Amino acid sequence: MTGVVHLAAVDLGGSTGRVMVARAGPGRLDLAEAHRFRNEPVRVAGTLHWDILALYRGVLDGLRAAGPVASIGIDTWAVDYGLLDATGALLGNPVHYRDGRTDGVGDRVATQLGAERLYATTGLQHLPFNTLYQLAAAAGTPQLDLAHRLLLIPDLIAYWLTGEIGAEVTNASTTQLYDLRRRAWAVDLMADAGIRGALFPPLREPGTRIGPVRAALGLPGEPDVVTVGSHDTASAVVGVPATDEHFAYISCGTWSLVGVELDAPVLTEPSRRANFTNEAGVDGTIRYLRNVMGLWLLQESLRTWGTTDLPALLRQAAREPAFRSVVDPDDPAFLPPGDLPARIAAACRRAGEPVPASPAATVRCVLDSLALAHRRAVRQVQQLSGRHVDAVHVVGGGARNELLCQLTADACGLPVLAGPVEATALGNVLVQARAIGALGGDLAALRAVLRETRHIARYEPRGDGTAWRAAARRLGGED
Repeated sequence: MTGVVHLAAVDLGGSTGRVMVARAGPGRLDLAEAHRFRNEPVRVAGTLHWDILALYRGVLDGLRAAGPVASIGIDTWAVDYGLLDATGALLGNPVHYRDGRTDGVGDRVATQLGAERLYATTGLQHLPFNTLYQLAAAAGTPQLDLAHRLLLIPDLIAYWLTGEIGAEVTNASTTQLYDLRRRAWAVDLMADAGIRGALFPPLREPGTRIGPVRAALGLPGEPDVVTVGSHDTASAVVGVPATDEHFAYISCGTWSLVGVELDAPVLTEPSRRANFTNEAGVDGTIRYLRNVMGLWLLQESLRTWGTTDLPALLRQAAREPAFRSVVDPDDPAFLPPGDLPARIAAACRRAGEPVPASPAATVRCVLDSLALAHRRAVRQVQQLSGRHVDAVHVVGGGARNELLCQLTADACGLPVLAGPVEATALGNVLVQARAIGALGGDLAALRAVLRETRHIARYEPRGDGTAWRAAARRLGGED
């Protein structure tokens, strides 16, 4: 296929979903939003669920609004899943990873299976909501006992669109049930964990044609669904406009995913102790990274305050004194939804830090703390991987946050290149365009298209880093 093609990217995030339409071809990459919709979890009888049918309706509405396209790619968050019975029917709404059902389960399962073995096989960091731990928490429930297949969220949406069942590898690698070196399901690990291996469908690589959408859906042209980096971070990393390998990325949204792109996993004991993760990327790469709590701290604070005027709060926060209060963004107390400002204040009291006295002071506390967490992760990823970093690319929604980008440059002592904001959708459509023949080349060639077509803001570090080193010591950092 030659010339410019129209493509649809379905991008489901933790708070919103959207369908984006791209026009892609040699030297061209235009992106427009066809439809955006809320992603609002629902608590039922004490359990937090994703409203998956509302999300699917939003996807269909968006694809109809997009008009005729050559193909569709789907990316979402990781770890969560839906269970299908033998007829293909969904057995209940998927449980949200922020639900409390996994409290304490991860430590128990890691002890049972061996933390060292888990890391040596899967390369995955210990997070309390990993799919392995969710399945352990669900053991013995009627839904799991009756389940015939388990589909991660992007694979579930693809199944409803096409009728075809499979599992794309970048998201499969986040489950802690995927053998990273073999690029296959870790069936021995599943057996020892009491998990039925038959639940897990065949694996698919990014850039694979799944099949046409069902005719009954009435979508224009009945386009093919194509696998992309279906874990949204995998697509976002494709969307990093780097010029060479010496870059760190921060995919900054609800989470900040801070890491480097490697050819092989890092499965050392220091890496495990530092809680770094190895996840499959596009073209056989490894996303070596660490999860930082991210803009969730701001998003949930804004919800608590009942305001959406973040720009005004950021202007006020820029005038607040630096480092008056800092907290560890990865404090488990910040994971559940609820009154984040109150929990930030409580964390400050526990640490002997001044309690923020206003929303602007809370925002400054969050941004200083996130920049410190970015600094720690960027320093550690270089030490653990042996990969030297010359610049930090910030992509995703956080690239709009000028104050956070500047603070991250100051904290890391490295230039920050911010943008594109829509890196996930762009990475999604770049992989699609290559799969259907509208673009060619390796990841470097795809990223060159980004540099030709997108504006990237540059932030230079200020100061000699003394104040940041002192602040890092307050958090027990590496300095």
